Amino acid sequence: VQLQASGGGSVQAGGSLRLSCAVSGRTGGYYTMGWFRQAPGNERQFVAHIAWRSGDTYYADSVKGRFTISRDNAGNTLYLQMNSLKPEDTAIYYCAATYTRAALTTTRPYDYWGQGTLVTVSS
Repeated sequence: VQLQASGGGSVQAGGSLRLSCAVSGRTGGYYTMGWFRQAPGNERQFVAHIAWRSGDTYYADSVKGRFTISRDNAGNTLYLQMNSLKPEDTAIYYCAATYTRAALTTTRPYDYWGQGTLVTVSS
């Protein structure tokens, strides 16, 4: 599985961005994809994940109601729609994939990672 994240940029507080993650390579079976973010000096933290087949989603409390994770029906692209952005959302955002079903809000089970895309939110 290869992942390529894109869509980051600079935006003012209250604005929106949509991140994309192109998925390629050998996929299949049950897997979950997620978005994580890492601000300077901080650990990588969970943002949201989606079960690829069922579409079930789960969000970190800090982004619930503002961010939406989704995927296209062809299974080629993962998205993260980010609305009402805040300066504290500033970070490098990473997409990730795993074939496991446990501990999905931690980085531990994710075997595949995109290269990251920078989101900067100014006040």
